Amino acid sequence: MVEPVGNHYVVARPVYSENLFNEEHEKLHRYHKTFWDHLKLYFRCSPQRVKKIALGLFPIVSWLPAYRFREWILSDIVSGINTGLVAVLQGLAFALLVNVPPGYGLYAAFFPVLVYFIFGTSRHISVGPFPVLSLMVGGAVVRLVPDDSAGNGTSTNISAINEERVMVAASVTFLSGVFQLLLGILQFGFIVIYLSQSLISGFTTAAAIHVVVSQLKFMLQLPVPGFNKPFGIIYTLESVFTQITKTNIADLVTSLVVLLIVFVVKEMNDRYKAKLPTPIPIELLVTVLAALFSYFINFEEKFNVAVVGKLEEGFQAPVAPDVGVLQKCIGDSISIAIVGFAVAFSVAKVYSIKHDYPVDGNQELIAFGLSNIVGGSFKGFASSTALSRSGVQESTGGKTQIAGIISAVIVLIVILAIGFLLAPLQKSVLASLALGNLKGMLMQFKEVGILWRKDKYDCVIWVVTFLAAIFLGLDIGLATAVAFQLLTVVIRSQIPSCTVLANVGRSNIYRNRKDYTDIYEPEGVKIFRCSSPIFFANIEFFREKLITAVGFNPLRVLRKRNKALRKIRKMLKKGELQVTPKGLICMANYTHESDEELDNNRIEELDQPTNMTDLPIQINWGADLPPGITVPQVNIHSIILDFSSVSFLDFSAMRVLQKTLKEFVRINIDIYIAGAHEGFLDKLERCAFFDEEIKPSMFFLTIHDAVLHILLKKDIASSPKLNSNNCIITLSNGLRSRGSTVRLLSPVVALQP
Repeated sequence: MVEPVGNHYVVARPVYSENLFNEEHEKLHRYHKTFWDHLKLYFRCSPQRVKKIALGLFPIVSWLPAYRFREWILSDIVSGINTGLVAVLQGLAFALLVNVPPGYGLYAAFFPVLVYFIFGTSRHISVGPFPVLSLMVGGAVVRLVPDDSAGNGTSTNISAINEERVMVAASVTFLSGVFQLLLGILQFGFIVIYLSQSLISGFTTAAAIHVVVSQLKFMLQLPVPGFNKPFGIIYTLESVFTQITKTNIADLVTSLVVLLIVFVVKEMNDRYKAKLPTPIPIELLVTVLAALFSYFINFEEKFNVAVVGKLEEGFQAPVAPDVGVLQKCIGDSISIAIVGFAVAFSVAKVYSIKHDYPVDGNQELIAFGLSNIVGGSFKGFASSTALSRSGVQESTGGKTQIAGIISAVIVLIVILAIGFLLAPLQKSVLASLALGNLKGMLMQFKEVGILWRKDKYDCVIWVVTFLAAIFLGLDIGLATAVAFQLLTVVIRSQIPSCTVLANVGRSNIYRNRKDYTDIYEPEGVKIFRCSSPIFFANIEFFREKLITAVGFNPLRVLRKRNKALRKIRKMLKKGELQVTPKGLICMANYTHESDEELDNNRIEELDQPTNMTDLPIQINWGADLPPGITVPQVNIHSIILDFSSVSFLDFSAMRVLQKTLKEFVRINIDIYIAGAHEGFLDKLERCAFFDEEIKPSMFFLTIHDAVLHILLKKDIASSPKLNSNNCIITLSNGLRSRGSTVRLLSPVVALQP
């Protein structure tokens, strides 16, 4: 019963152990589903389930009929046009990261959008090329079709090499789509939880650095080979700087001018976004101006600059992936599949929260899987979502994926009709546009200082991920980062926070004794908390911390007591000790005997409970013992283990815990476990944890129940005439107990033994 008294509360209830609570309150028998039950439920078929699966698999059926045409169509058209223009330029620019002709970037910006329109659940992300994924695909392309395979560099050989690279990029994309589709079908959308925000931030920042380095050869127009291996970024920089004197000045100047203009205008867009009706389309303006200058001034012939060249009009027929390539790039495809999904889902989640609609991780895997399968079949490369492009689609008023379809139409127009206008465009301009979209990722360096102040583990994860991805490459770096992140979880759980608690405020609240001044600790009672699961890796740490908290090793005390009993028995047998009403009196001079002689090859008996049944007197280990016999002093009689934060206990840890508790019980220390979660006792019973020494009665609902039980037991023991049925024991000025029933009159009164 709870009675409010002002801003206090009054509780009147019995002191509950787990057994007493279960006796008084009958538990319902619940049927827990087995694996086969879940399997049958998953595969059951009904009209409602078929409808639910169909709506889940084709989200367009849910939102398209509810489309508010008059309210949303204009916004979606404006957003789609802006997004489409950006998608064209990013498709061309990111194709350079993949090391394929720029025109294939348009395929990557077109086909995935159509598929996602039908199967995707996000209304605001813009599907298409993403610099990190493009770089990862490019790494596989360069590894399988290196630059030096061009032989004498004739146009025929270069064309053949480009065809091979396009096929490799398409095959890698196709396989990554297959992996994403399988993960979605198998409901593995939860894998994104293993990629923390710190890991993704560090990884994308490292990828941005890789993008910068990879674009240097286009900005300087140098023949730099690809190095897709550990420390490849160092070899690339070495190759760039050894050839720096061969830089094409026209490309370098163009790149720097374009970069400066793009950065300045993007900064203005960010600073004045509240006043601007729509962001200034600086990429489009720069591209048009650069193409016009290049066309009329004829940069290609005058300054020998590299240009985009003729873009093929129309679409090529779909092709099957190369089986040989698939076998060589399984690892790359898995990395691309996971990173692409993680980035896209993270961005989709941000917009879903902002606009209040759900996003299904498993369906997103299916949508991106099908997008990449279709895109790869039409010689595109891996798609996800670019943060800047999605930002344009959302900030310009996009309401649904209708905006995505409009953007795809813009890309289609370029592919079919006006692609030839981009032929004189310098590749250095595309490289600068690719770098201009990296500002957000490069600015993530600021997070290091913030994370260091907030959570040092997350900061270390960020730094390790960044360094691993920089020096080991994006694929190996990602695997290393995930492994390190999981290692930090193991370390944190292997070294849990263990504290000694005390009563604070003379109420039923228990906190770390080091953090408060107004505390009460019952005499002879230690309250120990472990704030972590207990399992095979941290059970020894838990045991050591518990021994440190109580101030003695129970096994050492037990062995010393059993050795002392051996000495006493031997002295009684020789007549060196005499039993009197006042205790044992030594009748002879003590002669030292070594522990080895006393052990007498029976050391295993020292770990058994002390047995005094054959002695004429009960030994009081806290009193004076006969000369020459010493045992460690134990100044506590009860230990309470707070298991409210222990979410699970594995079998290996259970055995060590049982052994440890027995050691305390055998030296006459009462053990109590408080706050164990539901089902904890059932698991212990199934694992034969309990016996004659370790009993279920040691479990209590709360720490306060255990403390009151100990105080009550102590008072009754000190007053034999009292019993639990008729005694009234004052535990505080306002906290009283009749028998085992406690009435907490105020949480601010003094709690005293």
